[in-house]
Amino acid sequence: MKVGIIGLGFVGLSFASVLGSKGYYVIGVESDRNKVSKIIRGEPPFYESKLTNTLKMASKKLFRVSTDIKLVVNQCDLIFVTVGTPQMKDGNIDLNMIKSTASEIGKSLSKTKNKPIIIIKSTVVPGTTQNLIKPILEKNSKKITGVGFGLITNPEFLREGKAMDDTRKPHIVVIGGDDKNSIKKVKEFYCNIYGTKIPMIITNTQTAEMIKYANNSFLATKISFINQIANICQSVAGTNVENVARAIGLDPRIGNQFLKAGPGYGGSCLPKDLQTLIRFSSKSGIDPLLLKAVQKTNASQVRMVVSLIERSLVKVKGKKITILGLSFKEDSDDIRESVSIKLINALLKRNAVITVHDPKAIENTKETFENRIRYAYSIKDALRHSQCAVIMTPWKEYGRLTNNDFRTMKRKLIIDTRRLFIGHNLNAEYHAIGVG
Repeated sequence: MKVGIIGLGFVGLSFASVLGSKGYYVIGVESDRNKVSKIIRGEPPFYESKLTNTLKMASKKLFRVSTDIKLVVNQCDLIFVTVGTPQMKDGNIDLNMIKSTASEIGKSLSKTKNKPIIIIKSTVVPGTTQNLIKPILEKNSKKITGVGFGLITNPEFLREGKAMDDTRKPHIVVIGGDDKNSIKKVKEFYCNIYGTKIPMIITNTQTAEMIKYANNSFLATKISFINQIANICQSVAGTNVENVARAIGLDPRIGNQFLKAGPGYGGSCLPKDLQTLIRFSSKSGIDPLLLKAVQKTNASQVRMVVSLIERSLVKVKGKKITILGLSFKEDSDDIRESVSIKLINALLKRNAVITVHDPKAIENTKETFENRIRYAYSIKDALRHSQCAVIMTPWKEYGRLTNNDFRTMKRKLIIDTRRLFIGHNLNAEYHAIGVG
């Protein structure tokens, strides 16, 4: 079986690399020629733990990269569409890339006898596959869905930093469609990869699309909930949100995932998907009160951090503040919707002097701030002469810091948004989010 993957971003390249490493014949299509050149050299265009080795394994086998969609349409049995659907300023998602891709696939279908199954992995609002993508494919191909080609919705649930693990062993596979033959073939494909014990949800395209948004919105809700509890704990002497989270997480009705209080969630998925679902709900005549509250709570977390810094320093203007951690989470170089970036902007408005450090995300951050802040490539350099250190991303390197590492600070003030040093004997003024 030959597999085509159109769009070699985070989802597409992760999926292609794992399939290729397992010996599947994979053709990856990417329009960005710079990305293509890097991938051919075995260099992922972004950082993801374990991806480099997996990509190199795939490249030694049957993984090929191209800029030509016609290749996959002519040769492949399954074509996964994993192009981006970024958020626009008005809160809606930008469907231009997926519309363009569907149009190109359709035109190529009109010139081939191959009858591939087109599988939409890109995150789109309910109804998009049925009401937008299907008509574009049928119009350009002059063929009928279910006869000239198959069409399936198959959302992904990857965690950045854990994409290789999640692709090799997903917790669920969701297949949406109304063509029984296409559903059967896609189900068999996944059973061959993962075995028959993996949970599979077979439904229609609209429900499959909704599952992705409901999933991410619920994760955002859990994070905002525990952050709200952390803020309450902050005001009660002796209270520790870690113990609260551990206790409620043992309740099987709740579970312990996504109960790590911090400065708020970020990344390319949760903020975008929550906002998109809010917009979609409002257009459908539903006022999403809970989702709006989740979003508002998350936005307030960065203000909590700023307030904690201001209370500790009294005067922020001119103070040398070190930000440890720029990516929205550890094991990633992704700064999209990162709370660290929002914090830096807030502190710059208050005329603070900012130095930043991150094991992977400095180059991405330079594109945002250029010379308005100072970049340190070692933790030691980042802390030297600092008057306040703010730990934002729970990289392992930061959890291993000791009193000796903080000794060069001008003022030993540590704001720990991740509670990495709870119980440590630090010779410093120490404040942790969620600890009263």
